[in-house]
Amino acid sequence: MSRYAAPLGDRPSRVVVLGAAVVVLAGVGAPADAAAGEPVVSGAIVNSGRDVVVGITHDVMFPVTVSGSDDSGLSFVDVDLKGPHGGFYTTDAFCESATTCTAAFTVNAHPAPGSDDPVDLTNANAGTWSVDALADANDGASVFAPRAGSFSLKRAAQLTVNASPEPVTKGARITVNGKLVRANWDTYRYAGYAGQTVHLQFRPKDSSTYATVVAVKSSSTGTLRAAVKAVKDGYWRWNFTGTTTTGPAKATGDHVDVRP
Repeated sequence: MSRYAAPLGDRPSRVVVLGAAVVVLAGVGAPADAAAGEPVVSGAIVNSGRDVVVGITHDVMFPVTVSGSDDSGLSFVDVDLKGPHGGFYTTDAFCESATTCTAAFTVNAHPAPGSDDPVDLTNANAGTWSVDALADANDGASVFAPRAGSFSLKRAAQLTVNASPEPVTKGARITVNGKLVRANWDTYRYAGYAGQTVHLQFRPKDSSTYATVVAVKSSSTGTLRAAVKAVKDGYWRWNFTGTTTTGPAKATGDHVDVRP
């Protein structure tokens, strides 16, 4: 599968390629001067409206559903995805109804086991991607919708947490450590994510809701540290909301037993 392609014309050639990446797609209407009876691309839903977040070990698969209409019904769709620094995926699919056509995409950022096969993604490809759609109707007419929408393709992040000492006397200080890392699509490893705002949150033992206690910047290696007062039994975690190139992450809560 090729990640790159020559610039597309008004009607891109149809190529069957397994592979791709996508997420939120805004609707597109027909051109203002579209003649009556011509097919229309009205919008699409990608990955159920969620960002596509990719790590370094598993393929990520998701659907792209293109919606539209035509007097004779839609029959076939080509979908092209274009990203930063030449990122490119394309695939096609027969329509499952007269108004919807769903194409399946797969992306990865890891080499095939035991091989030197090139991966689909590099770090430079993370960010905002655009979507082109070419829809064919049963009567042979077609419509090309360039830049029909956009989506975010992001590097996966992970967080750890460790609160100590435990147990601890009420009113004493505890130290909560952690580390924020994100997938490096160039080296196939997770590495520290520096200079990011991460929230330390607490949930009392008898509650299901976390509240932010303090915000901390990650160090040059992604480490996190905060000293807080122990008030009651509960769980401590770090929460990272993500960036334009990196997905969100939450650590599993670390329980601390607070004694009188």
